[in-house]
Amino acid sequence: MFQGETAITVDDKGRVAIPTAFRDLVARACGNRLVITYNPFEAGSLYLYPEQEWERVRDEVNALPSTRAAHRQLQLKLVGAAAHVELDGNGRISIPASHRSAVGIERKAVLMGMDGKFVLWSEQAHHAQIRQTVSDEDLSEHMLDLQL
Repeated sequence: MFQGETAITVDDKGRVAIPTAFRDLVARACGNRLVITYNPFEAGSLYLYPEQEWERVRDEVNALPSTRAAHRQLQLKLVGAAAHVELDGNGRISIPASHRSAVGIERKAVLMGMDGKFVLWSEQAHHAQIRQTVSDEDLSEHMLDLQL
């Protein structure tokens, strides 16, 4: 559904413009209603879900038994920190200040379409992530048969 990478600017009010190429997709997928939350797997980034996809993820995460610490961490970072955002008339969303501060998003960010969601990276974290390479030790069984 979503794919591609776009460098974006964060304005003084903490707003970012969703790239024009994604706006029609976002409008069709969720009527311009998105949910923003922390990425629990990589530092320096946020997840941005279409509302319906978010509800599926939220329900799966909340169904995990909270007796395990890893489950509680996932519930805290994904569900506890989730905020609803909506595209304004100029195609912008407001990123909560707490989210921006926690992941280090300042004036520049990178929005990546990752199938059913977006990942919004701080510029520094994105550069660090992209510079990492996949070594032979990192390959899973599922990756061995890929024809890239």
